[in-house]
Amino acid sequence: MSETRPSGYCVPLEACSDDMVDVVGGKNASLGELIAAEMPVPPGFAVTTDFYRTFLERNDLAEVVASHTGQLADADEATVASVADQLQNQITSAPFPAELETAVGDAWSDLRDRSRVEALEVAVRSSATAEDLPEASFAGQHETYLNVAGVDRVLERIRDCMASLFTSRAITYRTENGIDHTDVAISVGVQRMVDAGVSGVMFTLNPSNGDRSKVRIEANWGLGEAVVSGAVTPDSYLVDKPTYTVVERTIAEKPRMMVPADDGVETVSVPADEQSEPCLDDRELEELTEIGKRLERHFGTPQDVEWVLDESLPFPDNVFVVQSRPETTWG
Repeated sequence: MSETRPSGYCVPLEACSDDMVDVVGGKNASLGELIAAEMPVPPGFAVTTDFYRTFLERNDLAEVVASHTGQLADADEATVASVADQLQNQITSAPFPAELETAVGDAWSDLRDRSRVEALEVAVRSSATAEDLPEASFAGQHETYLNVAGVDRVLERIRDCMASLFTSRAITYRTENGIDHTDVAISVGVQRMVDAGVSGVMFTLNPSNGDRSKVRIEANWGLGEAVVSGAVTPDSYLVDKPTYTVVERTIAEKPRMMVPADDGVETVSVPADEQSEPCLDDRELEELTEIGKRLERHFGTPQDVEWVLDESLPFPDNVFVVQSRPETTWG
């Protein structure tokens, strides 16, 4: 963990840690811990909860949020949807104060310099203060945007992520779990996109029976959103942790994959000669298993991991971890 707690509107991901969840949210705190554990993580920065709160205050929205959400304990679905629409519309239409625009612009310039690419494209991901915690599974509750280019578009997507704190689904989840809507804040992670050739998820146990001597790895061509969302049936591998032996290998027919498009992603057909080919070879499975074991040791609990293989880089420099959170079913 960091010895000091950086403050401000934007902080590098490497400055984030588990004791900063109130500042950078669960997802960004986890990424900071991954970097501290010397995991291969794409560079980026966190837009802090101070940014979010300042945005609300300067646009006179803090009291609006409190008044709109204060009467929702016994509200019906239509009322929740109406409140959600009102709050999201007010947030997405509110302007950024100049100091907030400057903070993001400076962080963007620094990230572009560190990335050493002419055309920087990033993922813009919500990171709420009650997200990715063992006692509150908020996975998928808030927005993520991929393949975002240019600081102006990044700012728009940051605002969209803040608005996603007040979707009907998020409001209902907090209400049902007794979480005060005004106590939850949102950070946003801005992270360099990886040129994804293969992506997927890894559980550092067998999710079907909780066996912690195994690692389950699922993979598909292209971006990992196809696997995470359940849009495709991925290849599936069960690996023995102590020996790195693949004890189960199921190669799926993979006709579709997700690839970057203008300010987002699109689903395309996989070339016919690749649809039945395995996404991963044994050395890549061994490398991912080793990363999974290191993650579990670092965090002290089974992990649910998202990973990417960059098709423009040689092995093993092409293996990146883009998210790790506690596994919630057995952990």
